[in-house]
Amino acid sequence: MSNRTVMGITRRSLLGSAVTVALGAGVASAAETAPMWREFSHTPFTHPQIPYVGRAGCHGGATRFPRRRVVADVRDFGAVADGTTDSAPAINRALAAAGRAGGGTVTIPPGTFRVDDVIRVGHSNVVLKGAGSGRTTLYATKNLTELIGTYGSRYGGDKSSWSWAGGLIWLAPQARWESLVAAIRAKAWPFEGWTGNRRDEWRTLTAIAPARQGSWTVTVADACSLRPGALVLLRLADDADHTLLEHMCGGGPGPEAYFWDDKTKLTSYVPYEWPVRIARIHGRKVTLERPLPLDLRPEWSPQLTTHVPELSGSGVEGLTLEAPDVPQQQHLLDKGHNGVVLQCAYDCWVDDVTVRHVDNGFGLVAASACTLRRTRVAGRGSHHPYFCREGSHDNLVEDFTIEERTRPAPANTQLHGINVEGLSSYNVWSRGDMRMGTFDSHRGLPFANVRTDITVNNNGRHGGDASAGPLFGARFTHWNIRVTNGRAGLVKIDGLAPWSATVGIDEVREFDQIDVPDFTGDLHTRLELYGSSGAVRPRNLYEAQRRLNGVGR
Repeated sequence: MSNRTVMGITRRSLLGSAVTVALGAGVASAAETAPMWREFSHTPFTHPQIPYVGRAGCHGGATRFPRRRVVADVRDFGAVADGTTDSAPAINRALAAAGRAGGGTVTIPPGTFRVDDVIRVGHSNVVLKGAGSGRTTLYATKNLTELIGTYGSRYGGDKSSWSWAGGLIWLAPQARWESLVAAIRAKAWPFEGWTGNRRDEWRTLTAIAPARQGSWTVTVADACSLRPGALVLLRLADDADHTLLEHMCGGGPGPEAYFWDDKTKLTSYVPYEWPVRIARIHGRKVTLERPLPLDLRPEWSPQLTTHVPELSGSGVEGLTLEAPDVPQQQHLLDKGHNGVVLQCAYDCWVDDVTVRHVDNGFGLVAASACTLRRTRVAGRGSHHPYFCREGSHDNLVEDFTIEERTRPAPANTQLHGINVEGLSSYNVWSRGDMRMGTFDSHRGLPFANVRTDITVNNNGRHGGDASAGPLFGARFTHWNIRVTNGRAGLVKIDGLAPWSATVGIDEVREFDQIDVPDFTGDLHTRLELYGSSGAVRPRNLYEAQRRLNGVGR
C-alpha cells in the first residue's frame, strides 16, 4: 500500500475535501482562508510547519464512545448517596467486579457520594458512569499524600510529584498502578511510562527499515510476532550527537548548535516511545493506524517493542469530583487533591466530567489516543488545570472549560493552564474556554501539538526546569486563538518555536515573562492572519483535518 492511498484516503479525495472545507467553512472570502491551509491540504502528512492530527483521540477521534452493557450499580456494593458514608470501597469493588466480568458499565445514580480513597479504573473495557456532571458528585475528602504517601521527584529536591502526577480518579492498568504505588511508598521514585518503573519492562518484537515521517506503512525485519489490532511501541533511541532531538526540532543549524548534554531531565525522556495499533500486515509490510510521527533512521535503532499491558476501552462519564475547598498549596508542594488522570491508557476517554477545588485537574501521563470531552475545571483555582506529560501522544481535549477561580491565589502559588511537556506529541486542544491560565509548555521538548479554536484570558505563566531543554520542538501550531486580555504568554510563538505556525490569533503584547528562542538563526516559523482570529478559515484546524481525510464529525 502506498502513502497516497491509506485508511480510505486518496489524493483526489484529499483535494476534493479541501475544496469542500474551504467553501463550507462559512461565507469567508478567499483572503480569509489561511495560505498554509491550502498548502497543508496538498501535503497533509508531511507539511513542514503543521502536524497531521486528524486521527487524534480515542478510536481515531470517534465522535461516539463505545457503549458497554451495565453490569453493576454501586449501590448494590454498598455505596450510599448521603454525603457522609465512605463509598470508595463500594465503588472500587463494583469496578473490580466489572473487570473480572470482562468489562461493562458501572453506574452511579444522582446524589453526593463521599469517597475517602482513590477511585481506580484498572481493567480494560470498564466504564464508570454517573447520571451527569450536574447530578452525580463524588466528594473526595483526602489527598494523595494522605492516601499513598509523600511522592518525591526522581530528579531530587523537595518538590512533590503530586504537583504533576496521580488522580483521585485514576485510570491505569491495575498492575501498573500497584507497581507505581509500591515504588512511591518505598521512596524509589519511578519512571511513569509504558516500560515500567525502571524502564526495563519491554522486549524487541522486530527491527524496522528506514522510513520517512508521515508514512503509514513500514517494512519490518520479521512480522512473526505482530498481529493486526495489536498495540505495539515504536521505540527510537538517540545517538551521541543527539540527532534524534535535533530532528524533533526540525533539524538545521539552530538545533545542531544547541548544547544538549547538560539537559539531563530532557535526555531522561529518551528513548522516544510511541504506542500505535497495527492496522494491517502483508508480508513484511506493516500498516499503522496513524502516520509515523518522525523519520526512522538506522542511527536511532528503530524497532517495535512490547510494553506494560495497557488499559484500553475504558472511560469515566457524567460526574463531578469535588475536593475540599482548602487553599491552594505553594508552588510544587501540592498534596494531591487531584482530579482525573489517565496513565498507560490507550483508546480511553473522559466525558462530561467536572473537577472542583483541585490542585491539578485532568492529566495525561504516558497516555495516548485518549479523548477528554466536555470537561471542566472549577473552584478555588489549580496549579495545572490540564497536564500532558511523560510521552503522551495523539490525545484530544475538546469542549473544555477552565473557570475563573473562586478565591484569590495565595502567595507563592502558580497557575499554568493547558500544559504539555516530556516529548509529548500530536496532541490537540480544541474548542476551549479558558477564563484563566495560559498555553503552558513546560519545556521537555514537546513537538507537533495543536491548539485551535480557543478563547483565553491569558493570565497564567509557563513553567519548566532549565535541564528540561527547549520550550518547543517543530510543527507546533496555534490556530484561531482569541486572547481576551491581549497578553502574549506563549500564544504567539513565531519567535520561539522552530518550524511552527501561528495562524489567526489576536494581537498580543509581551509581559514580564519574556522568553528568548532556544535556537539561533532562522526558526522557519510562519505567522499568518495576525490580529484576525475571527476571520481565519478554517476556524478549527483539527475539525478541518478530520473533514479533509473524509472522517467527518
